[in-house]
Amino acid sequence: MAKIVGIAGSLRKASFNATLLRAAAEHVPAGSELEIASIQGIPLFDQDELERGVPEPVARLKERLAAADGLLFVTPEYNHSIPGVFKNVIDWMSRPAADIPRLFGDRPVAIMGASTGPGGTRLAQAAWLPVFRVLGTRPWFGKQFYLPGAGKAFDAEGKLSDPTTRQALADFVLGFAKFVDQQKS
Repeated sequence: MAKIVGIAGSLRKASFNATLLRAAAEHVPAGSELEIASIQGIPLFDQDELERGVPEPVARLKERLAAADGLLFVTPEYNHSIPGVFKNVIDWMSRPAADIPRLFGDRPVAIMGASTGPGGTRLAQAAWLPVFRVLGTRPWFGKQFYLPGAGKAFDAEGKLSDPTTRQALADFVLGFAKFVDQQKS
């Protein structure tokens, strides 16, 4: 069974990316699991604070990532790039540097995202690739999933309104779960 940890890179309560992550969890194939992790409570990275000890929210998230077979990043796009709050989380996860192999090294990772704009999160997703490289992850380059017009994409219950979009999300989740399973073998 593939255990995937998903992280939405937004703090907003009504985050379209958190909604997308919950929608993705509905499409996880039998035999796999998508555990949703939160970035709430992660402080701004500060080397001085790290020297005093790893903050509890950071330590909890590190343990969740270490126990995962694969990671699913659901990224917003701010100013055509990576949101600072999400990058901050990864900066914490990669400190001390000795934690990088334990949390990221050769671990399958996929990325998707939702945006109110017409381009989905294409630029943010591309901006994550050098970060994935330096962390030593194994990015999945199968199906891509960008959700443009996110403000109108979900119904009142947080379900994707369009059946074609729902199917594309299901295909994305299935493809990544299979990739994670293959990497475990």
